[in-house]
Amino acid sequence: MSEVALASSPGESPVRILVVDDQRNMRTTLSMLLKGSGFDVDEAADGAQGAEMGSSEGYDVIITDLRLGTPDGLAVLKAVKEAQPRTEVIVMTAYGTIESAVEAMRLGAFDYLQKPFSEQELVLKVEKALESRRLRGQVEAFAQEFRERYGFENIIGRSAAVRNLLSRVVRIAPTDVTVLITGESGTGKELIARAVHANSRRADRPFIPVNCAAITETLLESELFGHARGAFTGATTSRKGLLEEADGGTFFFDEIAETTLAFQAKLLRTIQEGEVRRVGDNRALKVDVRVIAATNVDLSEAVEAKRFREDLFYRLNVARFKLPPLRERPEDIPLLVDHFLTIYSHKMGIRTRLADGIIEKLQGYPFPGNVRELENMVEQAVALASGGVITLDDILPETAPQEEESADRTLAGIVDRAEKVAIEDALRGSAGNREKAATALGISATTLWRKMTRLGVTFD
Repeated sequence: MSEVALASSPGESPVRILVVDDQRNMRTTLSMLLKGSGFDVDEAADGAQGAEMGSSEGYDVIITDLRLGTPDGLAVLKAVKEAQPRTEVIVMTAYGTIESAVEAMRLGAFDYLQKPFSEQELVLKVEKALESRRLRGQVEAFAQEFRERYGFENIIGRSAAVRNLLSRVVRIAPTDVTVLITGESGTGKELIARAVHANSRRADRPFIPVNCAAITETLLESELFGHARGAFTGATTSRKGLLEEADGGTFFFDEIAETTLAFQAKLLRTIQEGEVRRVGDNRALKVDVRVIAATNVDLSEAVEAKRFREDLFYRLNVARFKLPPLRERPEDIPLLVDHFLTIYSHKMGIRTRLADGIIEKLQGYPFPGNVRELENMVEQAVALASGGVITLDDILPETAPQEEESADRTLAGIVDRAEKVAIEDALRGSAGNREKAATALGISATTLWRKMTRLGVTFD
């Protein structure tokens, strides 16, 4: 019995699968195999019945032949994906019609089975489809839960570190204390700042972020505090600063450690007295602003080095959030990858999936750029993916050669590298024709495809 079937304990809904095939023998055989693995299976004898059943009932997975007459398997796929977008569809294709399977995957199919295929291959594809559905369900449920309760739809993760962080946000947000968010670049400091604002009494007032490292000191002071008429050359009128614009709301100082000591003194006064003084003006104006600051610098060390005011540090460090780097929460990587795949596949109008073993590789990668780096990697991979399948070279192009050099020297590792070289040579010799390459290698086209996917082999 399959691992997925065993996971369906009493009280849980059984996994439901629909088999669509106009050949009775094939349909019956598939149903028997799947039922023998513990799945709940229904059958549809043609495309019309398959489209109707797949669209109206909540199947976890649908397995459909592509050649069904009219409507064909692609029509079934389109109908199901329009009505039940979370249902995963696996298409079956005959030998030599890989192009149709690739088109099906572009339209939203999870994967394809090339006939003839083994029971093991069938069950493995179903289990992978169910795992994809489960991960996507977790992302959706997690985002929906926090969207409804706290507005945290962009913060993805189920690790203990993320849960503890969000728990603290929920407790701190309703207060008006200043907040200091620390963490490496790319960990999502602004997301946490926005979450604090969204769950505060100021949620209906402005949230204004400023990157202190991106603006010169003179311009920063003018932008934040405003200026009086005649304060400097070109100041023909008085101008309200961003801190005044944020009155009643939240002001987010990103990269606060990049400011000068003189600017820090003025900011300290704003926090302590709740007032601002425009450049060139002697009058102080009252403002009601909650301050949130963020930095990737150790402010304690900056204070010791006299680069940051100690009094401002203590004013900011009332409620502190330290964001964990992505390498310390690898269990969140599958959810994040699925989240970004959904976003960029939709944006680019294509359906993509990861080749086998990619998640494990990503979980072993150090991610110096953290979540931002992972998002950029996924966006690039979606754009580069050939045939809707993202390989290791698509998503980790710079690290793949290093990994190959430092690969283990076990027999299995040596065999994998030799197989990869042989497959690439065969594909070059056949001008990319997989059927001819498989014949030259003495294996079936299905076995070649499986090896290419596992080893991350692509050929354009």
